[in-house]
Amino acid sequence: MTVSAHELGSTARRVVDVLRAHGARTRAELITLAGLSRPTVSAAITDLAATGLLTEDASATTGPAGGRPAAVFRLSRAAGLAVGVDIGRRHLRVAVADLGHTVLAEESVRLDRDADDHPHAALDLAVRRIDAVLASVGTDRAEVVGVGLGIPAPVTDAGRIGSPALLPAWAALVPREELSGRLDGLAVRVDNDANVAALAEYVWGAGRDCADLVYVKVATGIGAGIILGGRVYRGTDGTAGELGHVTLDVNGPVCRCGNRGCVELWAGGRALLDQARVTLPELGDLADLVRHATAGDPGCRRLLLDAGRYLGYALGGLSNLVNPGRIVVGGELGTSELLLEPLRRGLAETAMASAAAAVDVVPAQLGDRAAALGGLALALGVNAA
Repeated sequence: MTVSAHELGSTARRVVDVLRAHGARTRAELITLAGLSRPTVSAAITDLAATGLLTEDASATTGPAGGRPAAVFRLSRAAGLAVGVDIGRRHLRVAVADLGHTVLAEESVRLDRDADDHPHAALDLAVRRIDAVLASVGTDRAEVVGVGLGIPAPVTDAGRIGSPALLPAWAALVPREELSGRLDGLAVRVDNDANVAALAEYVWGAGRDCADLVYVKVATGIGAGIILGGRVYRGTDGTAGELGHVTLDVNGPVCRCGNRGCVELWAGGRALLDQARVTLPELGDLADLVRHATAGDPGCRRLLLDAGRYLGYALGGLSNLVNPGRIVVGGELGTSELLLEPLRRGLAETAMASAAAAVDVVPAQLGDRAAALGGLALALGVNAA
């Protein structure tokens, strides 16, 4: 049975919040992160261990090798569970973890209908799959303390879609309220899928130990999650990071956002598939495009090479403005070297020399799990601690 945080004293709650956000930590790290004295933290650890909410691993270490390993403390399953959900255009992924950051189960399913156009069906399916994944680890919603959801559109501070033209069927909805209502009032946090994927890569993936980074999702559309000072930067109303809608050509074709010549029209998956199918009408999805390019198809190779260059141009400007230490490139197209190398060259051509020298461009590590794991990070309060 999950023990409510309200049943704990304020000091114990603070330690729980730190462990929930940061995962397993040593006593010294807890003192620093919680901003409390050693005796106070030690007393809280004793209280939490007595309730069964805290476990100690004396054989583990979070620091460099050598010397006596420091014991680490983590929240046990008795503290509750978190759920992460990623709703993409044609996929749904659900992950369940304990509050000690251990993923217990996850699954991904293909959608029969485009989630962009059928939000209620996608949310209904999300609820069914959440219940199924919870059941697979022998539990139900009663143990869940929070849910994090990533969707392919900006989300305002009020929880609405920030650019309705990008996801018009969702425009009248407040996704947080829609999902929470279907889950009997469970706490739900919602953000753009690139933001939550950025958070996941920062905590568990290619962005670790870099407080200023940009995650770029190159898939059907193009989005970016920006982390500055270790926190996701969402902008005034949640629409920061819309890299796919940066204009490359003011006289170019009209984009779905209403502007002209956007990056997405030159480097986004929709545009690339449309162009590739002119000569390869049998081409399936983006993975199929990458396979053909890797196998040497000249048209598909040229599309990825050009897409990387255009994306690099946009990221060069972003590097001048934000000066990140790392750019993590993910999504269905993002980890292909056919795209990454011209991206690096395009960035070097358009960024100031100092900004280009300061940034490393690396492939993402979490693959198609990133947004669901980022949903877990949202539910765990990683970006709020």
